[in-house]
Amino acid sequence: MLRPCLHLPARVLVSCLLASFALATTLAACKRDAAPPRAATTPSSPNAAGPAATPLLHDVIERDPRYMIGISYPPIANRHPGLARALQRYADAARAELMQAVAGIGNEKPAAPYDLSLAFTQLAATPDLIAIAADGSSYTGGAHGNPLVARFVWLPKADRALTITDLVPDRAAWADIARQVRVQLHAALAQRVDADALPPAERADVMRDAGHMIDEGTGPDPANFSQFEPVLGADGRIVALRFVFAPYQVGPYADGTQTVDLPADVLLPHIAPAWRGLFAGG
Repeated sequence: MLRPCLHLPARVLVSCLLASFALATTLAACKRDAAPPRAATTPSSPNAAGPAATPLLHDVIERDPRYMIGISYPPIANRHPGLARALQRYADAARAELMQAVAGIGNEKPAAPYDLSLAFTQLAATPDLIAIAADGSSYTGGAHGNPLVARFVWLPKADRALTITDLVPDRAAWADIARQVRVQLHAALAQRVDADALPPAERADVMRDAGHMIDEGTGPDPANFSQFEPVLGADGRIVALRFVFAPYQVGPYADGTQTVDLPADVLLPHIAPAWRGLFAGG
């Protein structure tokens, strides 16, 4: 229900989350009235949620004259304690930053309420990996909110994260990966600028400034590529990695979140042998 809201501005997204929460509460109440309670079941695996597991994640809705908070989680996270903790840490850090700003204004009511809008969305789930996207924003005044963009790739059998340095441990490989990503971003920039039909001098300025941001944000450092999504084929194997760049990393805020897909056959020479079986052709 929340996925269609993700493209909206921060304050509109919060309203969408609030409405969704109210509807879910009403439906849940109707369901309780219509059916008798069911007996609790015993967890069937170490990753199953149960008395010994991490407390279940719950969607969060908070409203105050000074701020609003809306956070939603995918159900799958509650079945994997380590993943649940990772998502919780990210949400807690975002909330703490917002509340620090709220504390700074005391009892004064801001012209526009501060808000935190954060939605965790399931992107992929197979026996071998789970991918979760975190998208949202935190507004504490100014023209717009601060973007929140993160990706979590989880190995359910090992109950741990899969990082980009696990996949590509050789730092020398990043020169080639960065070059190929940069080529795609420059091509996309040229298409956007051409569509705007700018005067030649202005076009040159935009290409120079935005191109400089691309080059800086895609330097051959794995930290620049730490946010990624596995793109899966019909058999559940990875056919590409989608690198995700938050606003300001490779372009101005107005350009939004940008992505680049690199296919498996391009990446496989750089992938660590232990993880090649996750990839098509590996």
